[in-house]
Order: sequence, then C-alpha cells, then structure tokens
Amino acid sequence: QVQLVESGGGLVQAGGSLGLSCVVSGFSVNDFSIGWFRQVPGKEREGVSCIGRRDGTTYYADSVKGRFTISRDNTKNTVYLHLNNLRPEDTAVYYCAATEAPFLGINWYRYKEYLYWGQGAQVTVSS
Repeated sequence: QVQLVESGGGLVQAGGSLGLSCVVSGFSVNDFSIGWFRQVPGKEREGVSCIGRRDGTTYYADSVKGRFTISRDNTKNTVYLHLNNLRPEDTAVYYCAATEAPFLGINWYRYKEYLYWGQGAQVTVSS
C-alpha cells in the first residue's frame, strides 16, 4: 500500500527554520520523483521543490531558492524539506507527492503530474 506521511510542521517566527519529513511506504523513494507543494485557502497548489528519481536532481521555486533545501535518505525511504529564513508568506499546508513519470524535468512543479499525495502539514510563520 502506497503511503506518504508528512511531519514536522508547526509555528515559527519569521526568520526561523523548520524541517519537514515525508516518510514513504509502498515504493522506494529512489524510484520516484518526490515533490513538495504548498497551498493556502483560495489559491492553487504551488510547487515548492522536487528531487528527481534516480539521479536526485533538485528543483526549487524561485520564491524559496536559497532558503529551502530538499534531500533524500534512501535507507529511511524519506524525503526532507528544510525551510530556512522563513517568511510570513511561506505560511501554508505543505504536501509531499510522488510521481513515477520518467521525464518530469522542468515540469516538476505541475501538481497534476503527481499520483500519490500525503495528508499535509501546516506551517505557520508569524511576523
């Protein structure tokens, strides 16, 4: 059974840091591209970052580049998103998602490319 479970969200002050984890079961994270998305009420789900299947190429939205870091631990079948220098506009529910699409590449931010989703983790950044 495929399952993605996020953890690590919470409340933090602007400028602070948080770490999100996405624990995967049912497949190997090395065989799927894993993306992180976020969503606020009334807005479309936004691609934040992605780590590509096999070669581990990483992608970031311009809004988080230099502040967020995605990584993968194949031994723990877990993908991480480390959020630094957080801003109030980073407040959202963060989701991890997985796709087996072989040539995701520059389309990594398209949420419709992803088949499996976690339940989400709330990140709230106070000013």
